[in-house]
Amino acid sequence: MHHANHFYGHAHVLARYSGLGDGHPPRINGYVQHGWNIGDGLAPGHPYAEFTPSLLWSEQTRRRAWSVGRRNVVVTGAPFAYLLAMQPDAPPESEREGTIWYPFHGWEGQHVRGDHKRLIAEIRDTEPGPVTVCLYWHEYGMRRVRRLYERAGFRVICHGYRGHWWKDTDPYFLDNQLTELRRHRRVASNRLTSAIFYGIAAGCEPAVYGDPMVLSDEDPTFGGTARIRRQWPELHGAHVDQRVAEEIARAELGADHRCTPAELRELLGWANLQEERVDD
Repeated sequence: MHHANHFYGHAHVLARYSGLGDGHPPRINGYVQHGWNIGDGLAPGHPYAEFTPSLLWSEQTRRRAWSVGRRNVVVTGAPFAYLLAMQPDAPPESEREGTIWYPFHGWEGQHVRGDHKRLIAEIRDTEPGPVTVCLYWHEYGMRRVRRLYERAGFRVICHGYRGHWWKDTDPYFLDNQLTELRRHRRVASNRLTSAIFYGIAAGCEPAVYGDPMVLSDEDPTFGGTARIRRQWPELHGAHVDQRVAEEIARAELGADHRCTPAELRELLGWANLQEERVDD
């Protein structure tokens, strides 16, 4: 299994949905798209073994993959869509409060450059209720960055460790994220990212505003931030149309392409594995 299939516990979520339990997920026959992107579903420069299936979130991504020469591509929907199917019950609107805010983040190989103090000031001026700032594990571990948000009076959390090279993956990363999203009325970020689409699907009002910051050596192959703002203007701003946002999120997460457990086991190469028995 490619190690990126484990990111955010994606393989674990798919195994649970497929009826294979909470143990270590079996090897997946293909590359699972591990985050929303505007390219072919794989990260730029991602090593690719020819003839290996790409298991993509949406029809839009499939068309882009086809346009750059990928042929063995299948739309399966995002792992988050499968998690929602397993945990469909959301709290009533009256129990939601405030905003969960996701600053754009870096990772092991690339750092983010930007003015967090200026972003904090804009969040304070924009958000009407209490704010939870969710930092990616990379920034959460940087005490200097974390303390800026803590000193601003925000609740600061991290959903868990994404995992790397099959190690230290939090298999309940997405579960943690869904729980937090459902506690909040709004979800916001300074870039349109997976977290915004997850938040919309979980019932949050979305917002995208503030300095998008700069990722060191950011790959411009697919058009970058400028293209995202051009192609999805409806999702940018402190307040957006909820109905339109829900339609876009449904398409980008491939909610209508979600497979049945049996179909998913077939696509992932798990058809001959026995489902875990659950006694009443």
